Amino acid sequence: MPYRPNILSLGLTLALAGTLVACNKPAPTDAAPAPAQAPSAATAAPISGIDLTGLDKTVKPGDDFDAFANGGWRKTFEIPADRSNYGAFTVLLETAEKRNAALIAELAAGKPAPGSDARRIADFHAAYMDEAGIEKHGLQALQPQLDAIGAIASRGDLSRVLGASVRADTDPLNATNFHTDNLFGVFVAKDLQEPAYVATLMQGGLGMPDREYYLSPSKEMADTRKAYETYVAALLKQAGIADADAKAKTILALETKIAKAHAPVIESQNVHKANNPWETAAFAQRAPGLDWSAFFDSAGLSKQTRIVAWQPGAIAGIAALVGSEPLPAWKDYLAFHALDHAAWNEAVRGPGELPKAYIDLAFRFHGTTLAGTPQARERGKRALDATSTALGDAVGKVYAQKYFPASSKAKVEEMVHNILAAFDERVDSLAWMTPQTKAKAREKAKSMRVSVGYPERWRDYAALEIRADDALGNRLRAELHEYRHQIGKLGQPVDSGEWWMTPQTVNAVQLPLQNAMNFPAAILDKPFFDPDADPAANYGAIGAVIGHEISHGFDDTGAEFDGQGHLASWWTPADTQHFQEATKKLADQYSAYEPLPGLHVNGKQTSGENIADVSGLTIAYMAYRKSLGDKQAPVIDGLTGDQRFFLAYGQTWRSKIRDAALRQRLLTDGHAPGAQRAQTVRNIDAWYDAWGAKPGEKLYLAPADRIKIW
Repeated sequence: MPYRPNILSLGLTLALAGTLVACNKPAPTDAAPAPAQAPSAATAAPISGIDLTGLDKTVKPGDDFDAFANGGWRKTFEIPADRSNYGAFTVLLETAEKRNAALIAELAAGKPAPGSDARRIADFHAAYMDEAGIEKHGLQALQPQLDAIGAIASRGDLSRVLGASVRADTDPLNATNFHTDNLFGVFVAKDLQEPAYVATLMQGGLGMPDREYYLSPSKEMADTRKAYETYVAALLKQAGIADADAKAKTILALETKIAKAHAPVIESQNVHKANNPWETAAFAQRAPGLDWSAFFDSAGLSKQTRIVAWQPGAIAGIAALVGSEPLPAWKDYLAFHALDHAAWNEAVRGPGELPKAYIDLAFRFHGTTLAGTPQARERGKRALDATSTALGDAVGKVYAQKYFPASSKAKVEEMVHNILAAFDERVDSLAWMTPQTKAKAREKAKSMRVSVGYPERWRDYAALEIRADDALGNRLRAELHEYRHQIGKLGQPVDSGEWWMTPQTVNAVQLPLQNAMNFPAAILDKPFFDPDADPAANYGAIGAVIGHEISHGFDDTGAEFDGQGHLASWWTPADTQHFQEATKKLADQYSAYEPLPGLHVNGKQTSGENIADVSGLTIAYMAYRKSLGDKQAPVIDGLTGDQRFFLAYGQTWRSKIRDAALRQRLLTDGHAPGAQRAQTVRNIDAWYDAWGAKPGEKLYLAPADRIKIW
């Protein structure tokens, strides 16, 4: 599952699954970009890679390692007004942001040829920055969608409009992306058991982050529901829609019924419950109420003989509502969601491309109420995110060419090799695991495909129309282009080397259906990776990320897939029982953490991430020690190598987060907050030796109580 940073718009995420040439060349290329030249390395003494000023030495490491590693920074750092949180991942994000700004400015200045990717990038960015043009166009780009909604006169019409709204904006195994704000979402990836692409239908339809926002009796959630109803009414009024207050109540009531039908996060994480390939002809019987023939035809899926129903109960429940709730309620609901989608760009977690009056309303709810952020990010920064999202590979090709030297790629690939070797050694040493399961685990690790920096093949954007005067239209066309790309894979041979992230993404991913990992260029930089730093810090930071992603191949979800990416049981019953018992102990450990009064980490919901954290840190440490050979690590800045390793890990999870954003994460996310993830060290024997944690200190665990899974 995802190795996620403390940035709501990012996440090291699990998915199932030079300059640009200024000319018209529609075919993608298999060639990697010419790598940037490495900066000259200093010959001075090694850099420790540790932020010594960020420590709080008044805290004992054994009481709170996060506070010890990051408390000095946290005491003085103020979260910027335009962010809901800030941490080590944000530093990487800001680096990528500055680089994207420079490369987009350079492309625009070069007056790129019409039809080239460089021109698309320049025009998309220019349109987003054209505030006067956005104000002038108003709802123009949205009007065809609003007209189609207004023309709904039957359940068949409703089903066709719902099908036309489907986009590729869900991910079955991404714990933070189980549903879409459209009524349904589609995900296309290799079948769980067959070497062929399949479309997966997933629940959606909610304007708030999760079903708990509608159903929880807590005061905080009740207040949020009131704020949401106010926002719905205000957005409808801004669009000139009559009876907005009454319609807002109707919309909230309808969404509450949808929320009741939704599967909870933990249920959605269970691949066995979700593996429901339905014949398309059977949807009408299994989920009556919606005209599935009309829906699939509008969604471009009518030629598919089967589609996976990931949350079958939710799909049936939502379909029943389509058949039973009044058409006027559905029309009001769809009109609001069209406006909301245009006013708030969830892909970049910021205001969208409508006039200021609309996006101000959207930010007050989505940004401030839901995440506690006082002010929106400036338009220039949002323009960079929006451009990078819509034209990800086009921007990424230039990014990798300019900013990812071959020397960094080689060093990271060497670390990956070393950590995979450490995993193999670790598996071989597990006393509890039978030889049969060990052999399968080692075989899977050996066949794991590792991709560093950028993909071998780049997306083709020749069919995507981008205009310099149509910001919202550009985004909507880009979303449709992405959807068509995804469903276009159906019936094609499976691409085992497919990338699910762009080079400029601050993230990393483990792909169980491909038995592969992607490490984009943007995460392979300071403070996670410094080619001039001592190996201890690199192994403790990016090494733990690499170990985490490797371990995802063997967590509570990854362990369900074999080396060919098929959902298959390769464990003996005894090994399965031991694994489940250890996993439960780790879940209990995390469930004891209480980041907000009365609100604990859900150890079961975050189980996959917790397993990957503990196991990834274990093998990263093994690889670090092995990299030293017979030599002793130097003492740098008064710290031993082992101390630097664990401090680097702790400072990876440095973060501050607003309460509203933290509450949302605890309710909806498959990751524990950063402060709790930093405490993973308490399960590693070497941490006790490095920092002298002893009985009586809060993090201390007796050797028998330290969780060791891999």
